[in-house]
Amino acid sequence: MTSPRILGIAGSTSCPSKTRALVAHIVDDVARKTGASGKVSDLTEILPELGTTTMRSTAPERLEAMLSAIETADALVFGSPIYKGSYSGLFKHLVDLVDPLALVGKPVLICATGGGQRHALAVEHQMRPLFGFFSAATVPSAIYASEADFENGVLTAGPVRERCETAARQLAGMLGAIIPAPISATL
Repeated sequence: MTSPRILGIAGSTSCPSKTRALVAHIVDDVARKTGASGKVSDLTEILPELGTTTMRSTAPERLEAMLSAIETADALVFGSPIYKGSYSGLFKHLVDLVDPLALVGKPVLICATGGGQRHALAVEHQMRPLFGFFSAATVPSAIYASEADFENGVLTAGPVRERCETAARQLAGMLGAIIPAPISATL
């Protein structure tokens, strides 16, 4: 039996990015908890192909490979930077190219980064409905991290790290891993 495959998608057009750091932190945590294999991909891997592809049938090889990886992963962690109250346009364009039936019932954890706290609700108001369209099984806890939550590109803020831990446990549980919650766990 093969271990589950968790794929993280960092929807930032810059690398390194805080979005990638957040997605990688979560993917690594879930992989440790479940014995799953984890991988993180960035939009930068498929630029400029992503921006010039208007239909899935014309997707170049690298873009098609990423779309196939998304559709065949056992669980997904999607993260996007928040610009002006919403996810990035290229992140949305990538998701638009995913087969509408490929994410039905698939465990998905959503997260985002932004410059300040005023964008925090974009995860719930923008990203959760997007994956609701696909009938994905999004974990109850979403994560938002602002500029102040990172030091030198590393997630350091205790409350955000705790929320990541909670969400990672939820995703691990959806993968069938039994992980006892610590007594001091907070939501």
